[in-house]
Parts: sequence; C-alpha cells; structure tokens
Amino acid sequence: MKTSDQRFSINTKARQCGMSLVGMLVAGTIVFSLILLATKIVPAYIEYGAVKKLMSRIGHEPSFSTMTNQEIAKMFDAGANIAYITSVKSSDLTIYETDQKIVTAEYQVVKPLVANISLMMKFKATTEH
Repeated sequence: MKTSDQRFSINTKARQCGMSLVGMLVAGTIVFSLILLATKIVPAYIEYGAVKKLMSRIGHEPSFSTMTNQEIAKMFDAGANIAYITSVKSSDLTIYETDQKIVTAEYQVVKPLVANISLMMKFKATTEH
C-alpha cells in the first residue's frame, strides 16, 4: 500500500509539463522575428496614415478646385515637412481632373530586413472622396 506522499508525487509528475530549452529557443526566435518585422513595418504604416491625412486635408481645402498644380505641390511639401513625411515628395503626386480635381500619391517603401532580404510595401493615397 502506497502512502499519500507517494501517490501525490506520482500524480504530480504525471501532470507536469513545460517547455524545454529547445522550445524556449524556438519561441524566442519567433518572438524576435515578429518584433524585428514590426519595427520595420509599423513606421511605414504610420507614415502612410500621415500621407492619407495630408491628402484629405488638401482635398478638403476650400480653394482646392481652383488651385494650380504648383500650389498643390507647395501645399503638399509644406504639410509633408510638418508631418515628417520622407517617402513621398510633391514630384511623386499625380494630379488630374475629371469631374473634379484628384491628387494621388502612389509610392513604395523598401525596408531592408536581413542580409539581402527586404520588405516592399506599396501605398496609395488620394484626395478623392
């Protein structure tokens, strides 16, 4: 007959489970990779949000429909300078008129990840409502 201490010891060992050193290394590598990826992607999307906000502000300007292309470019450059937008310049803007004036900024951001591996993100922001 087993004592209560022996039964407790056997039951506890049978229920124990944990992560081995290899498991910890794999989990750490995955977490590190995700953090590395986030540090490359998040700033590009924050800048894209700033570009969209600037394009919206330009599109809602009361005199927008009568502005010249140079005035739109100057307004974009001023707003981009204030918002620390570095991926898009006024020379990257496409301005055209159909029923209304539309300004579009299509651009790519390439971020080096590791060695010869890079991330390329494509963005498009427009004044169109």
